Amino acid sequence: MLFKRGRYSGFLRPISYGIDLFLIAFLANPFFQDATIYFHYILFISLSWIVVSVLSGFYEIYRYTKALKIASLLAKQGLIFTLLVFAFFGFYNLDRKTIDVSVYVLQVFGLITLVKFSIFYLLKKYRSYWGGNYRTVVILGLNKKTDQLRKFFTDNPEYGYKLSKTFDSNTQTKLETVFDYILKNEIDEIYCSIGELSNEEIQAVIDFADNNLKILKFIPDNKEIYTKRLDFEYYGYIPVVSLRKIPLQQPINKFLKRVFDIVVSIIVIAGVLSWLTPLLAIIIKLESKGPVFFKQKRNGLDYKEFYCYKFRSMRPNPTAHIHQVKKNDERITRVGKIIRGTSIDELPQFINVLKGEMSVVGPRPHMVSHTHMYAERIDKFMVRHFIKPGITGLAQISGYRGEVEDDNFITNRVKYDIFYLENWSLLLDLKIMFLTVYNALRGDERAY
Repeated sequence: MLFKRGRYSGFLRPISYGIDLFLIAFLANPFFQDATIYFHYILFISLSWIVVSVLSGFYEIYRYTKALKIASLLAKQGLIFTLLVFAFFGFYNLDRKTIDVSVYVLQVFGLITLVKFSIFYLLKKYRSYWGGNYRTVVILGLNKKTDQLRKFFTDNPEYGYKLSKTFDSNTQTKLETVFDYILKNEIDEIYCSIGELSNEEIQAVIDFADNNLKILKFIPDNKEIYTKRLDFEYYGYIPVVSLRKIPLQQPINKFLKRVFDIVVSIIVIAGVLSWLTPLLAIIIKLESKGPVFFKQKRNGLDYKEFYCYKFRSMRPNPTAHIHQVKKNDERITRVGKIIRGTSIDELPQFINVLKGEMSVVGPRPHMVSHTHMYAERIDKFMVRHFIKPGITGLAQISGYRGEVEDDNFITNRVKYDIFYLENWSLLLDLKIMFLTVYNALRGDERAY
């Protein structure tokens, strides 16, 4: 059955593939006089597009998908598509101007973006105003969280969920009543509160849903394990649940972030550090004796130590590697106050990024001595080291940069870092970079 109430049309995803591939082929036609090479291009780019789309989940767009997620998928797909197009033109040594090929790529992705968001928002309007493309649901369990879900369904008709009834289940008899209601009213989805059901009841609901082709989803209770982004996978035929899903552990995401880091670091090193370094070197040397650069051991990916580079902002002192900078710290030079206040002292870390020791965006690395201390005192502090540290991060733009004032401060910083590594996207990196620059230009009261 291609069409079913409450589901996307069975044709919608193939149509989306067809539109995108048509746009790619149609707009490429002016570049090829040779029909054979044009055919090779269509074959190569179509197969590559489909493979990359499947791996990245480019067409895995659902009614509850956020627009930010769609934009992130478009950014990843666009970057890989650009690399594939230039690789093909380079392989065949086609005499085409780079600007012309770039315009072609922008035209393709501009139209694909327009089509993708148009379908997404038109479906929302269709559900909201005409009540189509909906799913009828029931909620099993009465508590604060199920009430929040009920309110969500009621207040957001554009998602296309129609709540038929909410049940309070405590006994097997009530479960049987629920099952009869679901079958009689052709309910599409069942939402169960885990905290309201025993193990036997959960198994009964699972068996009922499986045997009657009903979609079953669970609402987590307050137990910590259910607050995590669980990653479900199979080892052979054995189901295994990981307590944390880290997008940057996927090869394609790791590749995209590395390319992004290399491009940005080269731009900064060539465009800024190339002329700023000799200028700052003179000023730093004139004010105080010592090296231009300050390097300090810090912990990075997998807890490995590396030297983190900065422009020197303090007078040489024996406590630089032990005590962090405080407000009105006497060790800071006059030029140091300026470059620290504008975060210019951090720019040499783009060298660390180019070397692969850091990323442009990620959890800020701490001094080795502080890392050992926090690892013992702060719960989940070590989780930050699952990914590369960054020059800036989500915690820094959220008010947790600079001096660590107490355990509560570092605990909140860790929470933001863990959220970042569990929810990474290129779009999130761009947002963090923009806000970092904005805060630096505006002036951050914690930048000292």
